[in-house]
Amino acid sequence: MIVYGVALLGICLLAGVILGDLIGQTIGVQANVGGVGIAMLLLVVVASKSNKRIQLGALTGQGISFWSAMYIPIVVAMAAKQNVLGAIEGGPLALLAGIAAVVASFVMIPLLSRIGEPAEPLPILETQEKVDSEPSSNG
Repeated sequence: MIVYGVALLGICLLAGVILGDLIGQTIGVQANVGGVGIAMLLLVVVASKSNKRIQLGALTGQGISFWSAMYIPIVVAMAAKQNVLGAIEGGPLALLAGIAAVVASFVMIPLLSRIGEPAEPLPILETQEKVDSEPSSNG
């Protein structure tokens, strides 16, 4: 069930926030240091280990997979918002550095996509095979 995915997400988030606060106190910073990132890593590790060691029902596994997949984009969006706000407050040099990083990332996509072996083509779906094997009425 999706509820188990939410429960796992909540547990990982609480553990990450607590660990982030402890790290912040240890280094003398009055802030959460990496708590959300720690939570994200915990979620990925626990979700992958739970599929291998614990026999979960299909709906439970789907719920955990769903929330594992949803958590990462949410965290990235939250971090990006904070980075943009920090760049705006940081002045024009910070904005220029951010824009340069985005442009460099877009330029690297075609270069990185050429690295490695070409992938095998995806198999044809069964419905497509049935359509291809049926005799046509045109001939």
